[in-house]
Amino acid sequence: MHIAGATVLLTGVTGGIGSALAAGLSDRGARLILTGRRREALEPLAEQYGARTVLADLADPDDVRRLAEEAAGTDILVANAALPSSGDVLDYTPEQIDRAFAVNLRAPAVLARLLAPGMVAAGRGHVCFVGSLSGMAATKSSTMYNASKFGLRGFSLAFRQDLHGTGVGVSIVQPGFVRDLGMFAKTGSPTPGGVRTVSPDRVVRGVARAIERDVAELNVAPLELRLLTKVASQFPGFAERVQRLAGADRTVDTIVAAQRASR
Repeated sequence: MHIAGATVLLTGVTGGIGSALAAGLSDRGARLILTGRRREALEPLAEQYGARTVLADLADPDDVRRLAEEAAGTDILVANAALPSSGDVLDYTPEQIDRAFAVNLRAPAVLARLLAPGMVAAGRGHVCFVGSLSGMAATKSSTMYNASKFGLRGFSLAFRQDLHGTGVGVSIVQPGFVRDLGMFAKTGSPTPGGVRTVSPDRVVRGVARAIERDVAELNVAPLELRLLTKVASQFPGFAERVQRLAGADRTVDTIVAAQRASR
């Protein structure tokens, strides 16, 4: 699937790596449809990239359906929006649990379901989910985030099989720690065990490669983190002990405290 000339719906454009994805996709010739909850954040991006915008709260099922209707004719869906969802589960209300799953898992799944038939009818298209290595290995105080990203990975890999032979591809791109963005950048916290980070541009290049080469799964992280994640997915008990020794508990506690302060 070629990005140049394609209509791309990008969610989560106003947070995390969303702005980098908008710039990268625009540079590659995409016609962008950008969505988010805040008009004041969307409008400058729309002007910068000549994009259409759709205001939508992805935690609201009606908004998700309306977004799909207004983005009819989309060639490529890049489902990037996600809530960080850090903190112990016992600190979450049932409503907060619902919202985390709604934004991180339900919304991308429903958007894919509603937009894919148009792609199948055209015989071309791509759905790219932006996941996380947290969808492969669990960490302390990330239960809701882990659960939603584990689910997103499973949905993506199975949905890809469902669409095999239709001309529509499905990928999941899973970054590790991204520098200059997200909670590590905001809090100044070191990564656990001093694990290296990747640049936002490297994530953008990973998304572009996944779309254009129809890659099933692409993990964007330094080699050591990709290897550690593979080990953790197979040996979770061992990984739990290693994380504690690497000081992951202290790092997570710092991030959780920063997120509480920003609410």
